[in-house]
Amino acid sequence: MAIIITDECINCGACEPECPNNAIYEAGADWKISEGTSIKIPYTLEDGREVGPDDKQAPVSDEVYYIVPDKCTECKGFHEEPQCAAVCPVDCCVPDPDREESEDILLERQKTLHSE
Repeated sequence: MAIIITDECINCGACEPECPNNAIYEAGADWKISEGTSIKIPYTLEDGREVGPDDKQAPVSDEVYYIVPDKCTECKGFHEEPQCAAVCPVDCCVPDPDREESEDILLERQKTLHSE
């Protein structure tokens, strides 16, 4: 499952540089699928929309740091545990119960995001 940042977030930013997929963004910031990945061709998001690698996407949250679920692999293929959760001083990086994903799915996403 993807990780989410709860509204207990204190906006410290400790999590952002730890993400190997560049899936964490500051509240209100636009994001791109190409940032921190090797995606160079159109990409299909989990909602079925096809986006260009450098197309700006709307922020997931305007209140607290957020994680883009299409880019989150729970650090599979990089680390033993999600690094955002490991460094969060208030334990607000938690598994998203609405996005249960197997390790195989997370590893496949990691491979897709970093194919080069």
